[in-house]
Amino acid sequence: KAANRYRLDPHLIEAIIKVESDFNPNAVSHKGAQGLMQLMPETAKEIGVTRPYDPYQNIMGGSQYYRLMFDRFGNHKKALYAYNCGPECVEKGNIPKESRQYAYNVLRVYKNLKGKGKEGQ
Repeated sequence: KAANRYRLDPHLIEAIIKVESDFNPNAVSHKGAQGLMQLMPETAKEIGVTRPYDPYQNIMGGSQYYRLMFDRFGNHKKALYAYNCGPECVEKGNIPKESRQYAYNVLRVYKNLKGKGKEGQ
């Protein structure tokens, strides 16, 4: 449903979830990000997520936020940087090494998932 609503490949959403939380809906990062797509509490509030540990709300909210970042920056690499470190770091061109690695990991998992999807057809 999130993929359709926000015009995203479901494999991309799955890749973000894999890298962010390894599919643990109760995950909490050392910085306080919550749930499957690791939404920061302030971001969750801004996009209307009231129950960040609810898988449905978290995936819908995370997908909405990713779509906003993609629309803002125009490509997946920059959108993933922004999803990870915030849009300000992308605008300033100050991408932390952690965010570069994060984007690489998501895109690697995404490519692998897309490849597996084609094998089953």
